[in-house]
Amino acid sequence: MDRPGAVAALEKALTAFTREFELADERWCVALSGGADSLALTAVAAAARPTVALIVDHRLQADSGRVAATAREQALALGCVGAHVLSVDVGTDGGPEAAARAARYRALDAARDGAPVLLAHTLDDQAETVLLGLGRGSGPRSIAGMRPSDPPWYRPLLGVRRTLTRAACTELRLTPWQDPHNTDPRFLRTRLRGEVLPLLEEVLRGGVAGSLARTAAQLREDAEALDDLAADLLARAGTGAELAVSELVGAPGAVRRRALRTWLLQAGVRELTDAQLRAVDALISAWRGQGGVWLPGGLEAGRVHGRLRVTGPDA
Repeated sequence: MDRPGAVAALEKALTAFTREFELADERWCVALSGGADSLALTAVAAAARPTVALIVDHRLQADSGRVAATAREQALALGCVGAHVLSVDVGTDGGPEAAARAARYRALDAARDGAPVLLAHTLDDQAETVLLGLGRGSGPRSIAGMRPSDPPWYRPLLGVRRTLTRAACTELRLTPWQDPHNTDPRFLRTRLRGEVLPLLEEVLRGGVAGSLARTAAQLREDAEALDDLAADLLARAGTGAELAVSELVGAPGAVRRRALRTWLLQAGVRELTDAQLRAVDALISAWRGQGGVWLPGGLEAGRVHGRLRVTGPDA
Protein backbone atom coordinates (compact mmCIF):
# COMPACT_ATOMS: atom_id res chain seq x y z
CA MET A 1 0.00 0.00 0.00
CA ASP A 2 1.26 3.46 -0.89
CA ARG A 3 2.30 5.71 1.97
CA PRO A 4 0.36 8.95 2.60
CA GLY A 5 1.53 12.05 0.71
CA ALA A 6 3.52 13.89 3.38
CA VAL A 7 5.14 10.71 4.71
CA ALA A 8 6.07 9.64 1.19
CA ALA A 9 7.62 13.06 0.54
CA LEU A 10 9.76 12.74 3.68
CA GLU A 11 10.82 9.23 2.73
CA LYS A 12 11.85 10.51 -0.69
CA ALA A 13 13.85 13.32 0.88
CA LEU A 14 15.61 10.90 3.24
CA THR A 15 16.44 8.47 0.43
CA ALA A 16 17.86 11.23 -1.77
CA PHE A 17 19.90 12.55 1.14
CA THR A 18 21.46 9.18 2.00
CA ARG A 19 22.46 8.71 -1.64
CA GLU A 20 23.92 12.19 -2.02
CA PHE A 21 26.01 11.96 1.15
CA GLU A 22 26.71 8.20 0.89
CA LEU A 23 25.25 7.46 4.31
CA ALA A 24 25.68 3.71 4.05
CA ASP A 25 25.96 2.82 7.75
CA GLU A 26 24.04 -0.29 8.83
CA ARG A 27 22.29 1.69 11.55
CA TRP A 28 21.86 5.28 12.55
CA CYS A 29 20.63 7.35 15.44
CA VAL A 30 18.03 10.08 15.37
CA ALA A 31 17.83 12.96 17.83
CA LEU A 32 14.23 12.96 19.06
CA SER A 33 12.70 15.78 21.07
CA GLY A 34 9.11 14.66 20.66
CA GLY A 35 8.27 17.66 18.46
CA ALA A 36 6.74 17.31 15.02
CA ASP A 37 10.00 17.64 13.06
CA SER A 38 11.98 15.01 14.96
CA LEU A 39 8.98 12.71 15.38
CA ALA A 40 8.33 12.69 11.63
CA LEU A 41 12.03 12.09 10.93
CA THR A 42 12.09 9.23 13.43
CA ALA A 43 9.11 7.62 11.69
CA VAL A 44 10.69 7.59 8.22
CA ALA A 45 14.18 6.76 9.53
CA ALA A 46 12.94 3.72 11.47
CA ALA A 47 11.13 2.49 8.37
CA ALA A 48 14.31 2.74 6.30
CA ARG A 49 17.01 1.32 8.55
CA PRO A 50 17.65 0.06 12.13
CA THR A 51 17.34 3.28 14.14
CA VAL A 52 18.14 4.22 17.70
CA ALA A 53 16.30 7.23 19.09
CA LEU A 54 18.28 9.49 21.41
CA ILE A 55 16.06 11.70 23.57
CA VAL A 56 17.81 14.48 25.46
CA ASP A 57 16.09 15.59 28.67
CA HIS A 58 17.43 19.07 29.42
CA ARG A 59 15.50 19.10 32.72
CA LEU A 60 14.62 22.76 32.21
CA GLN A 61 10.86 22.27 32.52
CA ALA A 62 8.81 20.68 35.27
CA ASP A 63 7.39 17.90 33.06
CA SER A 64 10.53 17.22 31.00
CA GLY A 65 10.79 13.67 32.32
CA ARG A 66 7.26 12.86 31.20
CA VAL A 67 7.89 14.41 27.77
CA ALA A 68 11.06 12.33 27.34
CA ALA A 69 9.30 9.13 28.43
CA THR A 70 6.47 9.75 25.96
CA ALA A 71 8.95 10.35 23.14
CA ARG A 72 10.68 7.08 24.01
CA GLU A 73 7.38 5.19 23.83
CA GLN A 74 6.57 6.79 20.48
CA ALA A 75 10.00 5.88 19.09
CA LEU A 76 9.62 2.22 20.04
CA ALA A 77 6.09 2.14 18.62
CA LEU A 78 7.45 3.52 15.33
CA GLY A 79 9.88 0.60 15.11
CA CYS A 80 13.11 1.97 16.54
CA VAL A 81 15.45 -0.80 17.68
CA GLY A 82 16.34 1.27 20.73
CA ALA A 83 15.35 4.48 22.46
CA HIS A 84 17.41 6.10 25.20
CA VAL A 85 16.67 9.08 27.41
CA LEU A 86 19.79 11.18 28.06
CA SER A 87 19.51 13.50 31.04
CA VAL A 88 21.85 16.48 30.98
CA ASP A 89 22.84 19.42 33.13
CA VAL A 90 22.59 22.71 31.26
CA GLY A 91 25.15 25.37 32.14
CA THR A 92 24.99 29.11 31.56
CA ASP A 93 27.81 29.84 29.08
CA GLY A 94 26.58 31.85 26.11
CA GLY A 95 23.02 32.18 27.38
CA PRO A 96 20.25 29.59 27.86
CA GLU A 97 19.82 28.60 24.21
CA ALA A 98 23.54 28.15 23.53
CA ALA A 99 24.09 26.31 26.83
CA ALA A 100 21.24 23.89 26.14
CA ARG A 101 22.52 23.28 22.61
CA ALA A 102 26.04 22.56 23.86
CA ALA A 103 24.77 20.12 26.50
CA ARG A 104 22.56 18.40 23.93
CA TYR A 105 25.32 17.84 21.40
CA ARG A 106 27.70 16.53 24.06
CA ALA A 107 25.10 14.00 25.20
CA LEU A 108 24.27 12.90 21.65
CA ASP A 109 27.93 12.47 20.77
CA ALA A 110 28.59 10.37 23.87
CA ALA A 111 25.58 8.11 23.24
CA ARG A 112 25.77 7.53 19.49
CA ASP A 113 28.30 4.66 19.78
CA GLY A 114 30.00 5.54 16.51
CA ALA A 115 26.79 5.81 14.49
CA PRO A 116 25.75 8.89 12.49
CA VAL A 117 23.07 11.07 14.07
CA LEU A 118 20.15 12.42 12.07
CA LEU A 119 18.95 15.86 13.15
CA ALA A 120 15.50 17.17 12.22
CA HIS A 121 16.35 20.74 11.27
CA THR A 122 14.11 21.96 8.46
CA LEU A 123 14.28 24.67 5.82
CA ASP A 124 12.44 26.95 8.25
CA ASP A 125 15.15 26.40 10.87
CA GLN A 126 17.78 27.23 8.26
CA ALA A 127 16.01 30.48 7.36
CA GLU A 128 15.84 31.47 11.03
CA THR A 129 19.55 30.71 11.46
CA VAL A 130 20.45 32.95 8.51
CA LEU A 131 18.34 35.81 9.89
CA LEU A 132 19.98 35.45 13.31
CA GLY A 133 23.41 35.63 11.69
CA LEU A 134 22.45 38.70 9.70
CA GLY A 135 21.05 40.46 12.73
CA ARG A 136 24.10 39.75 14.84
CA GLY A 137 26.62 40.65 12.14
CA SER A 138 28.24 37.27 12.68
CA GLY A 139 29.84 37.11 9.25
CA PRO A 140 29.55 34.64 6.37
CA ARG A 141 30.13 31.54 8.49
CA SER A 142 26.95 32.22 10.42
CA ILE A 143 24.93 33.39 7.43
CA ALA A 144 25.93 30.21 5.60
CA GLY A 145 23.70 28.38 8.05
CA MET A 146 23.78 24.73 9.00
CA ARG A 147 25.56 22.13 6.89
CA PRO A 148 23.45 19.25 5.58
CA SER A 149 26.36 16.94 6.32
CA ASP A 150 28.78 17.67 9.14
CA PRO A 151 29.81 14.22 10.41
CA PRO A 152 28.64 12.77 12.68
CA TRP A 153 25.67 15.14 12.28
CA TYR A 154 23.34 14.83 9.30
CA ARG A 155 20.31 16.99 8.46
CA PRO A 156 18.20 15.26 5.81
CA LEU A 157 15.23 17.65 6.18
CA LEU A 158 17.01 20.95 5.47
CA GLY A 159 15.14 21.22 2.18
CA VAL A 160 11.77 20.40 3.77
CA ARG A 161 9.26 22.92 5.15
CA ARG A 162 7.98 22.55 8.70
CA THR A 163 4.43 22.24 7.40
CA LEU A 164 5.36 18.91 5.79
CA THR A 165 6.59 17.33 9.04
CA ARG A 166 3.40 18.41 10.79
CA ALA A 167 1.33 16.94 7.99
CA ALA A 168 3.27 13.67 8.25
CA CYS A 169 2.53 13.45 11.97
CA THR A 170 -1.17 13.97 11.21
CA GLU A 171 -1.10 11.23 8.58
CA LEU A 172 0.60 8.84 11.01
CA ARG A 173 -1.76 9.83 13.83
CA LEU A 174 1.14 10.94 15.99
CA THR A 175 0.72 13.59 18.66
CA PRO A 176 3.83 15.80 18.75
CA TRP A 177 4.95 17.61 21.86
CA GLN A 178 4.43 21.37 21.75
CA ASP A 179 7.51 22.92 23.34
CA PRO A 180 6.42 26.02 25.31
CA HIS A 181 9.82 27.57 24.57
CA ASN A 182 8.76 27.76 20.92
CA THR A 183 6.17 30.40 21.83
CA ASP A 184 8.17 32.18 24.53
CA PRO A 185 9.03 35.70 23.30
CA ARG A 186 12.11 35.81 25.54
CA PHE A 187 13.91 33.74 22.94
CA LEU A 188 15.14 35.47 19.78
CA ARG A 189 14.44 32.51 17.53
CA THR A 190 10.85 32.39 18.77
CA ARG A 191 10.26 36.02 17.78
CA LEU A 192 11.90 35.46 14.40
CA ARG A 193 9.62 32.48 13.82
CA GLY A 194 6.42 34.09 15.01
CA GLU A 195 6.89 37.74 14.05
CA VAL A 196 9.79 38.56 11.73
CA LEU A 197 9.56 35.79 9.12
CA PRO A 198 5.77 36.08 8.71
CA LEU A 199 6.15 39.84 8.25
CA LEU A 200 8.90 39.36 5.65
CA GLU A 201 6.77 36.80 3.84
CA GLU A 202 3.90 39.30 3.76
CA VAL A 203 5.96 42.30 2.66
CA LEU A 204 8.01 40.42 0.07
CA ARG A 205 5.00 38.36 -1.08
CA GLY A 206 6.23 34.93 -0.14
CA GLY A 207 9.22 32.70 -0.75
CA VAL A 208 11.44 34.34 1.86
CA ALA A 209 12.33 31.18 3.78
CA GLY A 210 13.38 29.40 0.60
CA SER A 211 15.39 32.40 -0.57
CA LEU A 212 17.25 32.59 2.73
CA ALA A 213 18.03 28.88 2.59
CA ARG A 214 19.35 29.21 -0.98
CA THR A 215 21.50 32.14 0.07
CA ALA A 216 22.92 30.01 2.87
CA ALA A 217 23.78 27.22 0.42
CA GLN A 218 25.54 29.63 -1.95
CA LEU A 219 27.54 31.21 0.87
CA ARG A 220 28.45 27.79 2.20
CA GLU A 221 29.92 26.79 -1.15
CA ASP A 222 31.94 30.01 -1.27
CA ALA A 223 33.08 29.56 2.33
CA GLU A 224 34.27 26.02 1.67
CA ALA A 225 36.36 27.23 -1.29
CA LEU A 226 37.91 29.99 0.84
CA ASP A 227 38.57 27.52 3.65
CA ASP A 228 40.54 25.31 1.26
CA LEU A 229 42.65 28.27 0.14
CA ALA A 230 43.18 29.31 3.77
CA ALA A 231 44.30 25.79 4.72
CA ASP A 232 46.91 25.83 1.94
CA LEU A 233 48.12 29.28 3.05
CA LEU A 234 48.39 28.21 6.67
CA ALA A 235 50.36 25.11 5.71
CA ARG A 236 52.89 27.30 3.89
CA ALA A 237 53.14 29.80 6.75
CA GLY A 238 53.56 27.12 9.42
CA THR A 239 50.87 25.63 11.64
CA GLY A 240 52.92 25.57 14.85
CA ALA A 241 53.46 28.28 17.45
CA GLU A 242 54.74 30.77 14.86
CA LEU A 243 53.71 31.94 11.40
CA ALA A 244 55.95 33.46 8.74
CA VAL A 245 54.66 36.93 7.88
CA SER A 246 56.33 36.76 4.46
CA GLU A 247 53.98 33.91 3.46
CA LEU A 248 50.89 35.79 4.64
CA VAL A 249 51.43 39.38 3.57
CA GLY A 250 50.56 38.98 -0.11
CA ALA A 251 47.46 36.84 0.39
CA PRO A 252 43.93 38.25 -0.08
CA GLY A 253 42.59 39.53 3.22
CA ALA A 254 39.61 37.19 3.27
CA VAL A 255 41.86 34.14 2.87
CA ARG A 256 44.53 35.43 5.28
CA ARG A 257 42.02 36.13 8.05
CA ARG A 258 40.55 32.67 7.70
CA ALA A 259 44.03 31.19 8.08
CA LEU A 260 44.69 33.40 11.10
CA ARG A 261 41.39 32.42 12.68
CA THR A 262 42.23 28.72 12.39
CA TRP A 263 45.72 29.30 13.79
CA LEU A 264 44.43 31.33 16.75
CA LEU A 265 41.79 28.72 17.61
CA GLN A 266 44.45 26.01 17.47
CA ALA A 267 46.57 28.12 19.82
CA GLY A 268 43.80 28.06 22.42
CA VAL A 269 41.98 31.34 21.75
CA ARG A 270 38.27 31.09 22.49
CA GLU A 271 35.36 33.38 21.62
CA LEU A 272 37.42 35.28 19.08
CA THR A 273 35.65 38.42 17.87
CA ASP A 274 35.90 39.95 14.41
CA ALA A 275 37.56 43.06 15.90
CA GLN A 276 40.25 40.95 17.57
CA LEU A 277 40.86 38.95 14.40
CA ARG A 278 41.25 42.12 12.35
CA ALA A 279 43.62 43.56 14.94
CA VAL A 280 45.82 40.47 14.58
CA ASP A 281 45.57 40.76 10.80
CA ALA A 282 46.78 44.37 11.07
CA LEU A 283 50.06 43.00 12.46
CA ILE A 284 50.56 41.81 8.87
CA SER A 285 48.59 44.16 6.64
CA ALA A 286 49.19 47.44 8.52
CA TRP A 287 52.46 46.81 10.30
CA ARG A 288 54.06 49.90 11.82
CA GLY A 289 55.83 48.40 14.80
CA GLN A 290 52.73 48.30 17.01
CA GLY A 291 52.45 46.17 20.12
CA GLY A 292 50.66 42.88 20.45
CA VAL A 293 46.94 42.15 20.53
CA TRP A 294 45.38 40.88 23.74
CA LEU A 295 43.06 37.92 23.22
CA PRO A 296 40.61 35.93 25.38
CA GLY A 297 42.18 33.57 27.89
CA GLY A 298 45.06 35.87 28.78
CA LEU A 299 46.77 35.24 25.44
CA GLU A 300 48.61 37.76 23.28
CA ALA A 301 49.39 37.73 19.57
CA GLY A 302 52.45 39.67 18.54
CA ARG A 303 54.93 40.10 15.72
CA VAL A 304 58.62 39.50 16.38
CA HIS A 305 61.37 39.36 13.72
CA GLY A 306 58.93 38.76 10.88
CA ARG A 307 56.96 36.06 12.63
CA LEU A 308 53.61 35.99 14.41
CA ARG A 309 53.53 34.38 17.84
CA VAL A 310 50.87 33.66 20.44
CA THR A 311 52.09 33.83 24.02
CA GLY A 312 50.36 33.44 27.36
CA PRO A 313 49.45 30.89 30.01
CA ASP A 314 48.07 28.24 27.67
CA ALA A 315 50.01 28.93 24.48
